[in-house]
Amino acid sequence: MSLPSNQAIGFGPYRIYPAQRLVLEGEQPLRLGRRAMDILLILLAHAGEVVSKQALMAGVWPDSVVEDINLRVHMAALRKALGDGQAGQRYIVTVAQRGYSFVAPILQQNIDQQPAGTHVGRHNLPLRRTRMIGRQMLVDSLMTQLPRQRCITLVGPGGIGKTTVALRVAEQLIGHYRDGIRLLDLAPLSDPRMIYSHLAALLDTLLNDHDPQTSLINALRDRQMLLVIDNCEHLIDAVALLSESILRGAPQVHILATSRESLRAEGEYVQRLESLDCPPDIVLNRAQALSFAALQLFVERAMAACENFEISDAELPLAIEICRRLDGIPLALELAAAQIGELGLSGLSKQLQGRLPPVAPDNQDRHVTLRATLDWSFNLLTACEQTCLRRLGVFRGGFTLESAAAVIGGQHLTPGEVFGSITQLVAKSLLNVEVGDEEVFYRLLDTTRRYALEKLYMSGELGQTRKRHAERCLALMHQAQSAWEHTPTTLWIERYARGLEDLRAALDWSLNGDGPDELAIRLAAASAPLWQELSLLKEYGGYVRQALALLEDAETPCPRLQIALNLALGSACYHTWGGTPETIEAFASATALAHQHGDVAGQLRAVSGHMAVNLSCGHYQMALEQSEQFDRLGLHGDPLLTLSTHRLRVLALHYAGDQTQARVHAEQVIQRMAQSGHLNRFTHGFGVQYDQSVASLTVLARVLWLQGFPEQAWNTARQALDIAVQINHGTSICYTLALATCLIAHYNGDQQNARALLRLLLEQSQKHSVLLFHTWGQHYAQVIDAETPTVVRAEGGGLIREIMVTLDSGFVDDALLERARSGAAGWSTAEILRARAEQLLAEDLRCLDWPLRGQARSHIGFVSGIDPCGSGLAREGISPITTKSQEAEHLLLQALSIAQSQGALAWELRSATSLAQLWQQQSRYHEALDLLTPIHQRFTEGYATPDLRKVRQLLDKLRNQTQA
Repeated sequence: MSLPSNQAIGFGPYRIYPAQRLVLEGEQPLRLGRRAMDILLILLAHAGEVVSKQALMAGVWPDSVVEDINLRVHMAALRKALGDGQAGQRYIVTVAQRGYSFVAPILQQNIDQQPAGTHVGRHNLPLRRTRMIGRQMLVDSLMTQLPRQRCITLVGPGGIGKTTVALRVAEQLIGHYRDGIRLLDLAPLSDPRMIYSHLAALLDTLLNDHDPQTSLINALRDRQMLLVIDNCEHLIDAVALLSESILRGAPQVHILATSRESLRAEGEYVQRLESLDCPPDIVLNRAQALSFAALQLFVERAMAACENFEISDAELPLAIEICRRLDGIPLALELAAAQIGELGLSGLSKQLQGRLPPVAPDNQDRHVTLRATLDWSFNLLTACEQTCLRRLGVFRGGFTLESAAAVIGGQHLTPGEVFGSITQLVAKSLLNVEVGDEEVFYRLLDTTRRYALEKLYMSGELGQTRKRHAERCLALMHQAQSAWEHTPTTLWIERYARGLEDLRAALDWSLNGDGPDELAIRLAAASAPLWQELSLLKEYGGYVRQALALLEDAETPCPRLQIALNLALGSACYHTWGGTPETIEAFASATALAHQHGDVAGQLRAVSGHMAVNLSCGHYQMALEQSEQFDRLGLHGDPLLTLSTHRLRVLALHYAGDQTQARVHAEQVIQRMAQSGHLNRFTHGFGVQYDQSVASLTVLARVLWLQGFPEQAWNTARQALDIAVQINHGTSICYTLALATCLIAHYNGDQQNARALLRLLLEQSQKHSVLLFHTWGQHYAQVIDAETPTVVRAEGGGLIREIMVTLDSGFVDDALLERARSGAAGWSTAEILRARAEQLLAEDLRCLDWPLRGQARSHIGFVSGIDPCGSGLAREGISPITTKSQEAEHLLLQALSIAQSQGALAWELRSATSLAQLWQQQSRYHEALDLLTPIHQRFTEGYATPDLRKVRQLLDKLRNQTQA
């Protein structure tokens, strides 16, 4: 049974539009997880009926076998999000031994058209896990104040609800800020310097290591956005400094912070959060009492803990007394309500008496009340539950049941006891559940986590628990490595990226001497895939250097780890700084170690990394020789590795200058990839990694353009970029932009796209700290976009210098000319020779410094009785053949021959055009026409490109001149 798509369904404050899977609360969208939405729609389709657990699980997970716990957790999340039980309102009830039923009255309404798309906006706000109670007036006030105050800090003790209010304000402002909303949670951070890097990551920008604050403000200067900075109290001075800088330097950025104390920052407006309103001492009737937010929250959470819970009129004074004794602190109320199932209302009241401080006037000691409530809750736990809570304090982010069991561990705790204790901690509101679409995660609130860590430290178990935490991170990274080859990338990232903060914490702890060196080294090596997938290679490089330093000090260093870490360092350095000595040394060391220990796979990875460095440095013949080593490594039995080595062979052939063979092999690689059905986009452990499809299409686009197919080249380059953007892999995006898409757009005369793609290259390379390609982008800007700040030209040769010559002949120099003459320039040889010839002809023209110079530009040396260059050949009506023009002609003939031999029709056209222009200036019209016509006729597309338009104009002139 399905819901009609032309009807909206209303219940309580909600309207549901099934066709759009949209839930509106008033006019605001209620964001539910995918599974929770599935459950709601199934229950609504069978409103008033009992839907069995089996039917629900079959409808929500049609292709998977799942446990009952999955359904219970998602159902609990749905109920909390809807506020099921608030003010006595029931939507979903559990029917014992049968299933669930949607019991609230519903209203069906025909709709002529679906509601207009709600503002989605860019944000990273979490899905709402519980309804907010008693704060809506404050939320409305804050939404009004933010545009005027710009920086508002929500201040109050732990557990008072600061984060809940901040997130609700931000959620209601989705779509109101042009550049979106960003949530920065400082709870996992301990170092104030990390604030800048974490915020930069959220903003997709790159920090200057020497002045991170200035570069961050520059990135924010023109943005219109809201920053929500949560849990500031332990980093308050750094947050205050950052806030003041933002207020001064980014006039359209608003800040909403939460802290236990004010930031004391210039321009800050402090909004103190009070406790939820409690009913007064005087006896009220039931309806009056439930209008107070503290009692509403207590009752709703009690109903969540005990579904059949109801307050009788006789018990109402007890519930009111509990709310008042707990000072209306939301977290304290939740902790108390969670005990209702075991203690009952009367028992709970008795338990709290004598264990909490007396109610203070004006609630001045709320932090004392909360601490006492936490102590009370902790003391009610069994010994096993207390141990579990303490040890879970080491987790920075969300964790699975399996991870919790591994970290809690211990010889005196069985897995069954651990799982049972975690279930109880959730039931007692000491542990939160985060429901993902595929998995269930657990998380401690910051207040509870700090309490648990304090208890852990006092127990003397901190060191051993951190060790188990790091070991669990290592196990997850090994699991990630194994799954990397055969798991779809999106699913892989969803599964493992969630643990990044815990990985950072484990690496920081173990690499800084607090943990075993071997564990630290293994963790740094095993985590390479995650850093690679998330394009965080610069940060990873820092961890790798620390691990290598520890490994060098070991008595018997493990060769396998040495190889892996050197490979990781080489990749990180390459993308950050290019082919530096450190990059080359890392790959060379890995190669030598792999060869020494007979590690064939390690040799392949090291050689492939070194080969990428050689290509970027312009050592094409060396790279070609390295590509030939792959055949000698005996990899024929591994289809995935042979496919990747085949792709590297294409690169070597292309840059060495053999475009014909490069094209043949490139098309073979793409055909093999289409047939392989590979799920993962990388080859496991290759030295320098990009998405295989992106990399293959990128080199094919370059080859196609050189072979004279500019339109096919553009389409192929765009396909590569589309794939890179779709999978959202930063280094792959940078790679294809820098090597193909941006360049081909410029070659083809599409300046609008070229400038847009250049800006994308600069943005993406900044975001992912791929400084190698960011530098390339700055070089390109000198030609493509004059408004972009330029850089001083790099010294020496290399691929980027050769690319620049193909963009503008003025970038040729003696070093490049020597590379071309020696054959080292490979693919760009013909262009370098042509550029040098153009340079000589320009110098020759400048030499003719006399009144008819303008005429000379169109007809060199056609002068009357003047020989300014001293050739002795000038006479009226005769064009002098100077030494420079002779040398230029020789270079152009060389360039033409080399372009023909390489199968580079695009360079052949350019060389022939320059040579034809020279012959035209020397009145050799027939020779020029005979040279250029057949080359132009070999083109079958791209007639609107600058090179072909120029040729057509020249051919027209030559035909006219031959007929004159």
